[in-house]
Amino acid sequence: SKYPDKKLAILTCMDTRLLELLPAALGIKNGDAKIIKNAGGVIVHPYGSVVRSLLVGILEVGVEEVRVIGHTDCGVEKLVERGIDQQHIDIVRHSGIDLERWLGGFESVESSVHETVRRLKEHPLMPKNVRISGFIMDSATGELTRVEE
Repeated sequence: SKYPDKKLAILTCMDTRLLELLPAALGIKNGDAKIIKNAGGVIVHPYGSVVRSLLVGILEVGVEEVRVIGHTDCGVEKLVERGIDQQHIDIVRHSGIDLERWLGGFESVESSVHETVRRLKEHPLMPKNVRISGFIMDSATGELTRVEE
């Protein structure tokens, strides 16, 4: 069914280590939740695809709860190490784009999860009766820790 059995949506990182850890830690199986993944499990734009997907899940398929789940040992490959010319990187930076943040970088996973939860709760189109919470998963053990508001 297109309707998630647990009425749950999860926003998380695309890290492959979470493929088995996440369902085990949450006690979910195929069909229980809508899972949205991107680099860092973050909202880059308030009207981008992540928020759109969450709102469609809430409005069209009955999602009642959103969990933002970051993880330890998260990182994005450096562009220069992959052969991208420094001049191109400088052009992007000088055009007003915070390249590290755009690529999913953040000071700490806890602050990233906290900020994403805050953005969702304060979003003008987010229904107020949707439960939104944040967690950090240990990428080695699968242990979940709630991020306090």
